[in-house]
Order: sequence, then structure tokens, then C-alpha cells
Amino acid sequence: MRWVMITMAFTATVLNYLHRLSFNYLAADGPLRDLIPDDAFGYIATCFFIAYLVSNAVSGFVIDKLGTRLGYSICMAFWTTAGILHAVARLPVQFGIFRGLLGIGEAGNWPAAIKLTGEWFTPEERSTASGIFNSGSAIGAVVAPPLIAWLGTTYGWQATFIAIGVLGYLWLAIFWFTYYTPKSAVRQSKARLIPPAKLLKNRFVAGLTFSKVFMDPVWYFITFWIGRYLADVYGWNLAKIGWFAMFPFIVADIGNILGGLFTQWIIRKGVAIPKARKIAVGIFGLTMALSLLLGPFIITGPTGAIIILAIAGFGYTAYTANTMAMPADVVPPSATASVWGVASVGAGLGGAIFQSVSGVTVKNLSESFNYAFAYKTVFIGYGIIALIGLSIVLFMTGPLVRSTELQDYVDQDEALTVS
Repeated sequence: MRWVMITMAFTATVLNYLHRLSFNYLAADGPLRDLIPDDAFGYIATCFFIAYLVSNAVSGFVIDKLGTRLGYSICMAFWTTAGILHAVARLPVQFGIFRGLLGIGEAGNWPAAIKLTGEWFTPEERSTASGIFNSGSAIGAVVAPPLIAWLGTTYGWQATFIAIGVLGYLWLAIFWFTYYTPKSAVRQSKARLIPPAKLLKNRFVAGLTFSKVFMDPVWYFITFWIGRYLADVYGWNLAKIGWFAMFPFIVADIGNILGGLFTQWIIRKGVAIPKARKIAVGIFGLTMALSLLLGPFIITGPTGAIIILAIAGFGYTAYTANTMAMPADVVPPSATASVWGVASVGAGLGGAIFQSVSGVTVKNLSESFNYAFAYKTVFIGYGIIALIGLSIVLFMTGPLVRSTELQDYVDQDEALTVS
């Protein structure tokens, strides 16, 4: 059953990214492109990430409180409904509102999936399991370009939003009647919740949160801007983007799996779990950063650009497969969703800041120089912030071992209950 459960988390993540990316591709070419200029596109993305930030501050705690089944279901219902509402938007401000609602719902996917993974998989297997469910983000990004291009050009952008929403409601029905918490994890899943202020005093939680301010926006840039990049710099239309933009995400999906398997392999070779996690994030994080820093000096056409984005995406997903396994190594099982939710506040903050910066940079530099120069500048900027995020994870999170302070906090409540 654990493979059934991780498949449900994987599928939810695919749908999450279909909703997240549908607007981005539909706005790259066609009727929505005329309505949404570059700076407005960046601001609309910022609306998503501000809401994502706020929701992450509470979503993990709500999921830990309600349990995986109810918490995950509420998140899916909320973001699916928000996605469908895009079909009635007609002005940039309306898209901004609905993108914000989408961000509120989508924020819960990762805390819920990480809680699910912690309930069903052993520590040695968690990086692989995390990579499997998180590969849904890359698969969603693979499926999105051709699917959205076909739906958009065939049936129109409104029907595209509605069709993707129907898939979300179907997942919700299947998950509700399938999921249960295994008996071995029931007691731990209902243990005392740890307040966010106490979690943030933990070195690991604070460091992970800070790192995501810089690391996650790199992936958001790749997924949100690849369509506009190919249209702006190389003149591609939506149909062509739909077929070729999937390649970086196919490679990124391989990173999700290989990143987890690599760590599992070196653990079996005798490397301690904490050391194995940091070796893996160091290798893959550096791969991502260097590809973006060196890319502008190598890219000579669309093929080179897609290859560089593919390498960066591979590095990010392999890195993330390992960071997603870290909370369960450090905090009690009852706090795994809470920790990832708190950490993802950093992701939302970074996304909000750097999406706006990207939009303004592309607009201003393209007007002063050209689109090619503007995007090369943005590539280098994201390479730099990736190095910052990686350094934080390697040197500021401390040892990846169970926090005795947090475990004692949970155990004290259990002792009081028993007495």
C-alpha cells in the first residue's frame, strides 16, 4: 500500500504543477499574451507567491492537526477550485487574485506529501520516496507544455482551466476513499504539535527556511519563465513551445529519482545518513548553480538554452529530493508537515521577491538592450542566489540528527497524558 500512497502524492504533485503552469504557458502566446505584459506577468506571479508564503505559515500545522487524509483533501479541493476560477478572469488584476487563491491551496501539497512519506517509509528510503512524489513537479512540467498548448489552441484558454480542474476533483474522490494512516504511525501522527516559534528556534529549521528564500526561486524561474523566454528571445509560438519546453523537465524528473537513489546507494555503502544527505545536496546544488552561471557564456541558440535549463533543473530536483528527507531526520513525526510548511514560507518569500525582480529586469533590460541580454543577466543572477542557498544548507543547518529538545517537548506532553 505504501506504493499506492506515494503514487497518490505523485499524482497530486503533477496536478499541482498543471494548475501552476497553465496560466504561464497560455500567457506566453495568443490572446492572454496581449493582455499580460512582462512586468504584469511578474507581478501576477508575485501574487501567487505572496499567498503561497502566507499559506505555508499555517498549512503544515493544519495538516499535522487534521491528519494527512483530511488535510491533503482540503488542499486539493481549494487549489482545484481556484484553478477553475481562472476561466472567468478578464483583467490582469483578476488573474492576480485567482493566482493568489491558487497559491493558498497549492502550498499544502508538499507538507502533506512529506507527512505521508514520513508515515509510510523508513529513513533510508525517504529520499527516494521524496524524489518519487516530487518528480510529479517535473512530470507536471513535462506534460503541461504540450497538453496546455493543445487544449489552448483547440478549445481556448477558458476551457483549458476547466479541464484541468476536473482532473483535480477526480483525484480528490479517489484519495478520500483510499488513504489511511498505517497503524505504526497513528500514535506518532497524533502527538503534540510544536509551535512555529519553537520550531524556528531550532538551527536546522531556521537554516532550511532561510535557504529556500534563495534556492526555490531558481526552479520557479525555470518553470514560470521558460515559455516567455523561448517566445521573447527565439520567437517561438505556443505550439512549438509546447513540444520542446518539456525537455528540461524530463531531465529534471530524472534528477528527482537519481538524487534519491544516489543518497540511498551511498548510505548502503556505509556513509552515515546525515553525511550522505549533505554530500548529495552539495553535488547537485553546485550542478544547478554552475549551469546558470556559465550558461550565458555558452548558449548560442535555443538548443543550448534548453540544455542549460535542463541541467539546472536536474540539479535542483536531485538536491530537493534530499532536502525533503531532512525534516523527518531531525524533528518528531508529528512536526514534519509543520517544518516543511515553515520552511516553504522562505520559498514563498523568495518567489515573491525574485519573480517581481525578474519581470522588472526583463522589461527594462530588453527595452535598453534586447531580450537575449536581459535573460542572460537573469540567468547569472539566479546562479548566484543558488550558491547562496546551497551555502546556507551546507553550513548553517547543523547536524542532521534527531533534535532531543523538540523530541523532549513532544514526549513531555505524552508523559502528562499517560499520567
